[in-house]
Amino acid sequence: MSTTRLRPPRNQADPRAITWWTVQGLILLVPVAGAAAAAYWIFTDRPMWLGGVVAVFAAGCLALALVGPRASYRVERWEVTDQAVYTRKGWLTHTWRVAPMSRIQRVDTARGPVQRLFGLADVTVTTASSAGAVKIEALDHEVAADLAERLTALTQATPGDAT
Repeated sequence: MSTTRLRPPRNQADPRAITWWTVQGLILLVPVAGAAAAAYWIFTDRPMWLGGVVAVFAAGCLALALVGPRASYRVERWEVTDQAVYTRKGWLTHTWRVAPMSRIQRVDTARGPVQRLFGLADVTVTTASSAGAVKIEALDHEVAADLAERLTALTQATPGDAT
């Protein structure tokens, strides 16, 4: 019996993804930290220990927004072969997703407003799996369009009924 180990995917997101993910994190976490500070200021008698907790929380939000994208960039990978699309994500727990070409039902690209500012796009590969779609995030928009075209051609040339 032979066992084949799946090697790590070769491709990373576009380097501009770090900035895009940082902007996303700041858009989300700065208001959360601000709300915590405002609640402390407005709704309490401002005990020092609680001020310290709020300050640590706000610093943690800022650190997460600044460090998280760099960590994600280092670990997230994707690759497309003639047989499958596969991705690896996760900081602490690596999650591998593999979508065989014969199971692919649909290939989509998406570009949100902030992504467009950075020239990025996502490719989503929908399969018959109950685990959901395989998403390749933060690619150069031209790379994403070429990838979607390649995947469409590969899936049309692959025998199977995608169920």
